[in-house]
Amino acid sequence: MQSIKKYIAECLGTFVLVFVACGAAAILGCDGSVPNAAYFMTAAAFGLVIVAMAYSVGNISGCHINPAVSIAMFCAGKLSLADFIGYVVSQFVGGILGGAALRALLGGDSGLGTNGLYKGEIVPSIIVEIVLTFIFVFAILGVTSKIENGSIAGLVIGGTLTLVHLFGIHFTGTSVNPARSLGPAIFVGGDALKCVWVFIVAPLVGGVLAALVHMLLNGKEETDA
Repeated sequence: MQSIKKYIAECLGTFVLVFVACGAAAILGCDGSVPNAAYFMTAAAFGLVIVAMAYSVGNISGCHINPAVSIAMFCAGKLSLADFIGYVVSQFVGGILGGAALRALLGGDSGLGTNGLYKGEIVPSIIVEIVLTFIFVFAILGVTSKIENGSIAGLVIGGTLTLVHLFGIHFTGTSVNPARSLGPAIFVGGDALKCVWVFIVAPLVGGVLAALVHMLLNGKEETDA
């Protein structure tokens, strides 16, 4: 029963992330070409949703709401294989439900906050997503590794997500989250769906690398804490 509650929390949190943050990107018309008000507001929307969800479902599931975070926690020994699978499935379901809700509300022509390749190139897009996901997940692993950080963890994580969006929106729209990317892409189709594999694979790689570096720098004792 406890695991079911965790999975529901992950599904709900991912739904809110996609519906509100990707919805904000679509409503504001953020295309990443220039650092205008829409650009900064979209970055803030992603960060603020994470803060809200961290203090809403964090005590239930840890508020991963991102397969890249869950794979890092699994690699670091903080998540069992069964829960890793349950979390990831729940996150993708939440992302798809969020995309469906946005499609019904805004229509596919709005773009639904989908990601895109930087200048149509796969390699630079993969590099950007790996690096940004590494930064984001590495910060999560660091701030959650000490119990005394519990009260500020949500703020740190939300702030870090805002930071990586401020840099990454210009390049790829910033994914760093496979579930956030797949949900809207399914309902937009076209190029967004064709290249969505980049925004699934690259964040997962970034998450694994963050876990490995975290364990290397902090040692097994802290990783197991």
